[in-house]
Parts: sequence; structure tokens; C-alpha cells
Amino acid sequence: MSEQVAIDALGTRGDGIAREPTTVFVPFALPGERVTIERQGGRGQLLSVDEPSPERQAAPCPHFGRCGGCDLQHLSEGLYAGFKRDLVVDALAREGLSPPIAPLVPCAPASRRRAVFTAVRAGPRILFGFHEALSHRIAPIDTCLVVVPEIVARLKRFERLATLLIDRKRELRMTVTRTQTGLDVAIEQTAKLSAELRQATIGWGAEDQAVARLSVDGETLIENRMPMVDVAGVPVPFPPGAFLQAVAKAEDHMAELALAHLADTKTVADLFCGFGAFTLRLARRHAVHAAEFDAPALDALERARRGATGLKPIKVERRDLYRRPLTIKELAKFDGVLFDPPRAGAEAQARELAGSSVRRIAAVSCNPVTLARDAAILVAGGYRLLSVTPIDQFLWSHHVEAVALFER
Repeated sequence: MSEQVAIDALGTRGDGIAREPTTVFVPFALPGERVTIERQGGRGQLLSVDEPSPERQAAPCPHFGRCGGCDLQHLSEGLYAGFKRDLVVDALAREGLSPPIAPLVPCAPASRRRAVFTAVRAGPRILFGFHEALSHRIAPIDTCLVVVPEIVARLKRFERLATLLIDRKRELRMTVTRTQTGLDVAIEQTAKLSAELRQATIGWGAEDQAVARLSVDGETLIENRMPMVDVAGVPVPFPPGAFLQAVAKAEDHMAELALAHLADTKTVADLFCGFGAFTLRLARRHAVHAAEFDAPALDALERARRGATGLKPIKVERRDLYRRPLTIKELAKFDGVLFDPPRAGAEAQARELAGSSVRRIAAVSCNPVTLARDAAILVAGGYRLLSVTPIDQFLWSHHVEAVALFER
């Protein structure tokens, strides 16, 4: 049964919230609107916008509303920027923190250099694209306004590759990354590679020299060129399907903030360092201890370090910082720390830092909630939270990055 409701606010995932007669979350609705919905538990399917908000704009992508990659294309520029900044403000406020918070650093369309696609069987068809919001269903796409053109131009080719390799019962996952030397294509959860299928896959890769490397379930089938990522002038061999910041300019901005804050420190620990996106920048001026658990990432950093010139000493350590954070005693040798953990944050490491003598800390985060928790731990340990800068890296989504700067 349909009903009309008034939208009061936006939730943290960008859904409109109606509170009368009972609370319901309505995707694609905006504050101040009256909308007709069909209630499905605590969520409402939007049937019509009866009184639209002046902040509503036409979504530019033809797949908006079905594809789960973007959920905020219908917001005006001002409402969008304010919403993302407020995610950081509100998360910190819940922990009792109210530092200076900069305006949102914007993100340009067609700038995301890494995309993760999914393919599934649907009867005789193969669906290739992104998941729908809060669903295991796949929304097929033939364009994408946020991903770099080199990837978008090959969507049909990637779909053809997925059709070759998809397993009968499992979703196929394909990570495509634009590197300095071409596209890295890493595929997981595929069908068993018979000799015939292996040759067909190699044939697919031979058709397009823009593909630097193709790997399937960890095995490299094609390597026309080693995929390389440039980090402040240092070439880094890119591990298959590895993590890197999705937008190069966003990474640059994060690095600028962190490096400026740590400029007068001598020895720096870079924790959760990955393949060295911040380590190699830091090493232009600082001796760096780089800690990370992912072995291929550390191997890439080691290879980059050995081939680079003009760097200060870099010590690389493989370490699970969730189980074995650097201790207060170990931190005594550093006067600066940068940490960039996954979404779970760095609670155990923050507790050790809170008792340490490290003078300056830069925290890079992809989750305002865990950043706020970790920040509260540091502040309780005597640090001052000097500033927080929200950075937009996943355009038109509810995800936001942030850089927080601390001083003792």
C-alpha cells in the first residue's frame, strides 16, 4: 500500500528520512520533500516526488537509481558538499570533538582510476556491472561517469572477458586499475582454467595493447608490460589488483596535508603503508619505518626503494598492526607518525600512540566513524586535534575520506 510522507533529513548513507508516522528511510528523497512511497519494513521504495526540493537536480547518469555505485547524483552541488562534510562533523561530535573542519575537497568526474566490477549468470545471460544498492543483484552498465575514460571505453571488452571466465555458481569479481604503463586487470572467483579457456583468455589480452597485465585468481596470464604507479617521481611495480587511492588528485591532497604537518619531524613511522604511496613521499625528507601486513605490497615497496635515488633510509617491516601495533616503547624512536588503515580504523594502534611521546600524527581515513573513535583515544591521551579535512574521492556516493592532524 502506498502512502505519502514528509522527508525531514538525510541519513548517513544519503537516504531521505521520514519520521512520521514512524521512521522510514527513503532512497533518493531529499529534506523538505513530500514523496509517495511503498513501505518495505524500515525502508521505503520511492514511487513519486510530489513536492520536490529546490536542491533536487537531474541525475546525469542513465544508470542512476539502479546502479549502486552512485547514490547522490540528485543533490545540488551545495547540498552534496555540505552533506559529505557533515558526515565528518557529526561523527566527531558524537565523540565529543569539535576541531576546525575544512570545506570538502571536491572530486572531478571521470577521475577514478580503479574500478571493481562484478559479473553473474542470470539464466542464459551474463550481467556485468556494479551491485545495486543494498542488493546482490547486478545492474548492467554501458557507461560510467566517475571512472577514467580508458576503463569506460573497454566495458564491453571486459564484459566479454567475464563471459569467458565466469563460474557457473559464483559471482566473478574484476578489478581494473589504470597505471602509468597500462591497465592492470585482476580477476577472482573464476571457472577452472582449462587449456582451451586459458588460450582464449590470452587471446583476449593480445587484442588490446592498453592491457599491461591480466591475472586470474593470482596467476599472471599476460604481462605486456609491468604495471607501474608513479609516487612522487618514484616508479613502483603495482601488485595485481592491489589497493591504491581511487583518485590520484585525492591522494596528492592527502599527502600534501600529511607531509606539511610532519615537515619538522626527523624520523617517521608510516603505518598501514601499503606499497608506499606516502612512504616514498616522506622519504624525500625523512627516515621512514614502513609497516604493513600485505606481503606483495611490501615487496613492491622494497623494489621501488632499491631502484630510487635521493631518498632517506626506509626500513620495511611486515607486521599485522591489528594484532601487534607498534608499542609505546617502539614508538619512542619516532617523532612523527602517519597512519592510513582500512575502514575498521586503527583502535589498537591509537591506544599505543595515546601513551607515546610522538610529537605529531597525521591520520588518513576512509571512515569518519572509526576516525572519530581513534581521534577520541588520541585526544584522551593528551593530543590536540588541530584540524580535519574531508576529501571527496568517491564522487556522488556517501563515502568520504578525511585527513586529521594531531600534535602533542
